[in-house]
Amino acid sequence: MTRDGRTRGVLLITVDSLRADALGVMPRVREFADRGVRFDRAFAHGNWTPFSFPSILGADPVFSDSPRVGPSRRPTLAETLERDGVRTAGINAANGFLTAHWGYDRGFGSYETFMDPSGPVGRFLAAHPTVGGWAQVLGSPFRRVANAVRGTERHHAVDTSHLLAAEERALEFLESSGTDGEPFFLWVHYMDTHTPYVPAPRHVRAVTDGAKGAAGMLRAHLRAGLGRGVSDRTLDALWDLYLGAAHQVDASVGRLLDALDERGLREETAVLLAGDHGEEFMEHGHLAHYPKLYDELIHVPLVADVPGVGSRRVEEAVGLDLLPPTVSDLLDVPGDFDGRSALPVLRGEEPVSDEPVVSVAVRGESVTQQPIPRRLDDGDLLVAARTERWTYVLHTGTDERELYDRETDPEQTENVVDAHEDEGTAPLERLEAAVRERVERIEAMERRVEEGGEEGERPETPSDVSRQLKALGYR
Repeated sequence: MTRDGRTRGVLLITVDSLRADALGVMPRVREFADRGVRFDRAFAHGNWTPFSFPSILGADPVFSDSPRVGPSRRPTLAETLERDGVRTAGINAANGFLTAHWGYDRGFGSYETFMDPSGPVGRFLAAHPTVGGWAQVLGSPFRRVANAVRGTERHHAVDTSHLLAAEERALEFLESSGTDGEPFFLWVHYMDTHTPYVPAPRHVRAVTDGAKGAAGMLRAHLRAGLGRGVSDRTLDALWDLYLGAAHQVDASVGRLLDALDERGLREETAVLLAGDHGEEFMEHGHLAHYPKLYDELIHVPLVADVPGVGSRRVEEAVGLDLLPPTVSDLLDVPGDFDGRSALPVLRGEEPVSDEPVVSVAVRGESVTQQPIPRRLDDGDLLVAARTERWTYVLHTGTDERELYDRETDPEQTENVVDAHEDEGTAPLERLEAAVRERVERIEAMERRVEEGGEEGERPETPSDVSRQLKALGYR
């Protein structure tokens, strides 16, 4: 129990590739955000899952004690909670970078990743998710007729993103948690807003007011996937598919919230939701989430509904590394984390720290290099620091610097670093100091590893993880 005696459990929901501006099509999430606290300027610590998640479920930012991705050696959030008697469960809807191979199962009493689909059909659809999308489209009319006959609603023809399977496992965990009275922590990770976006047709209709169907959307996805270029029409279609996927996640989140109510858990459970990073739609020349550190990839939603905490919006910049210490604090479990707990901020007892939020990426010889970098030595390090207003990016390989005033240049297209260096402005000095501190920390790690001979052979990625990463576009 927490100090105020009201929080018994924490439900942490993370949504892969969810941009902050996608909340507009997520009514159930907005509903609980309005009831709780919404962080308007929350930022991820990396441009994609392997660089962001060490700060979400681990104790330290990526590359803290190893040039490999994954949580550091210090106890993860789940390990910290489990050692204090908290019942833990992790449910990952098949992101290959959030598996036991990378260390994310540590501390979870139960951990599901859906890495091994049953039967040849399941394995084929897992490797070819767009085919599952076409099955959704072709089966939609027949499913609507069947639903009318049965008087019930079947959500999908094919559970391409494992959303329904993940939701079912989460509901099973909540069912058992409602009866034993013990503290619990449940983490659920959705993949629907990660490319390829293949939501059920009804969600595409919902976000386009019925004006567009999933068939046209998927044709656009196929054209982009075949490298035929991205016209404005194709880009609009992909954006609608993406929003449809966000709407699909929202419906599932709503069912989890309803389950908390039905089981009498809502008033003693804190619910937190965040995107692990964003998604680009040609704002800086590409799709998906290649190694860049602009807002479309780093600005993410973060909302919290905590028992006993009133509704408010936080305008200051915060990083997702607040999640582990906040969850630990909510469950009154002592922990050792790099980030700071946001519970005093949620309760209005303390202001948000004014420290810049630091994010990293690793870029190979080209932005779209395959395989995409997943180790520090796979390319050059990019480090960014953000405040409420400013973004600073350092390319360590070339010493190129970028500075953007997001208040006057929200699209981050006008690099004003030279003007501010001439003026010697305080914003630039603070941001440079934050970036320099992270670079020095990473360089110190590299020296320790080299001197201690700790690196050893690169572990081979298991075949099921490799297969899933390939399906997600990571070759």
